Amino acid sequence: MGKVERVVFLSLVLDLFAFTIPLPLFPRIIEWYTVREISNPNGLLSRTLRFVSMVRGIFYKPLQNSQRWDVVFLGGLMGSAFSTLQFLVSPHIGSLSDKYGRRNILLVSMIGNILSALVWIQSTTFASYMLSRVIGGLSEGNVQLATAILSDVSTPANRSKALSHVGIAFAICFCIGPPIGAYFASRPVPSYVGALQMELNVYAAPALLTLVLLVAETLFLTVALPETRNTRPDKHNNDPLEVHTNEKSKATSAVRSVQERTELLGVLRKLHFLFLGIFSGVEFTLTFLTFDLFDWNNKQNGALIGSIGIISALLQGGYVRRAISKVGEGRMAQRGVSSCALGLVFLAILPHFVATQPKIAVGLLRAAAVCLAFTSATVVSSLTAHASLQCDEGFDKDTGKPAAEHSELGKGKALGEFRSSGQLGRAIGPLFACASYWTFGPSVTYAVSAIAMLTLSASMKTVAVLPEESS
Repeated sequence: MGKVERVVFLSLVLDLFAFTIPLPLFPRIIEWYTVREISNPNGLLSRTLRFVSMVRGIFYKPLQNSQRWDVVFLGGLMGSAFSTLQFLVSPHIGSLSDKYGRRNILLVSMIGNILSALVWIQSTTFASYMLSRVIGGLSEGNVQLATAILSDVSTPANRSKALSHVGIAFAICFCIGPPIGAYFASRPVPSYVGALQMELNVYAAPALLTLVLLVAETLFLTVALPETRNTRPDKHNNDPLEVHTNEKSKATSAVRSVQERTELLGVLRKLHFLFLGIFSGVEFTLTFLTFDLFDWNNKQNGALIGSIGIISALLQGGYVRRAISKVGEGRMAQRGVSSCALGLVFLAILPHFVATQPKIAVGLLRAAAVCLAFTSATVVSSLTAHASLQCDEGFDKDTGKPAAEHSELGKGKALGEFRSSGQLGRAIGPLFACASYWTFGPSVTYAVSAIAMLTLSASMKTVAVLPEESS
């Protein structure tokens, strides 16, 4: 791992650690605001919950705990709102990084993230808390800019290995961030903060930890991260397999015209949107399934999600980084989509065993978790690497000097649009999945999702092609 790769990886760990801390707190935060604002029927939270209850009532009328369902659904809507903002802003962040540099735009986005945390600490109303989420959604550019930076400093041969660091950071932080957020939620704020005599959010302690992490990340990036736009990656690779792969990648990119690469990027964006639209719905309804059928508590759900993260991290570090140069980015992504389809089949048949053979039902849930972990380890990182390989490299391959890029193939813009398509899928996927789950039940929802994933896998033949097969 080169110096820039280490800097990016460590900054991603800090950033995603801060991002995952509030994830388990959404329902509790909403409940706290509900208690505070219950007497104000015209407040933002009261009106929002009435709308959520109305929408939920169209599809599902639970026999008990209807308010709890509404709180969970509102938490999902808050996540969808964040993804919608990312869908809108990601292409612009990418284009600005092509024009003004990755480092400069990344540091500007960090200012927005810090402001979001500051607002959260002092958000004593639901409206002010939503303001912090809006600021965060419009400012979050770390992941896409980290992807662009890693693409700048890596050759086509080791691009997939370099970008796998993003997925590994995600897996690590989704394992440790939520439990630590839950732990600090029960801790008081430091005495020196309390001495300021300001009214604070009930979860000011995890918010303060988030702020500390973001400030530390900003200082670290200011000191350690160089500008990488239009730089030529160092070639100090003696692995014969990767050297051979690099030559094949050069030949393939030489054959593809600008129009062909642009069209392929369009195909990859559609695949990214469709995959995350289905997969994010599965992720969100998984807690509905365990609550509805197994009556699991937060600790059991956390253990399930944590196990998926651990397996995903091990697969990315141990299997994907080594195998992708042989398999190819497109084919690796196709395998992940197929694995997701298998996991959805397990989830579709699981409800039929809950009442009569609960051990088999739990076994099917665990098998599905393993399949979903493989999917998490492979699909998005592989599609991202494949998209990156279609971009202009930003330098002349003979002289090593900066070269003019086609605007639509600039790494920042192209990868920003690619991320934007995925965020749109994340925004709408959970809403459709919830509507289906409440209307038709888990078996139908997961069976239809499995068919959709199998169809998506079959449609990936055009991108699941090794370099030598396309030349």
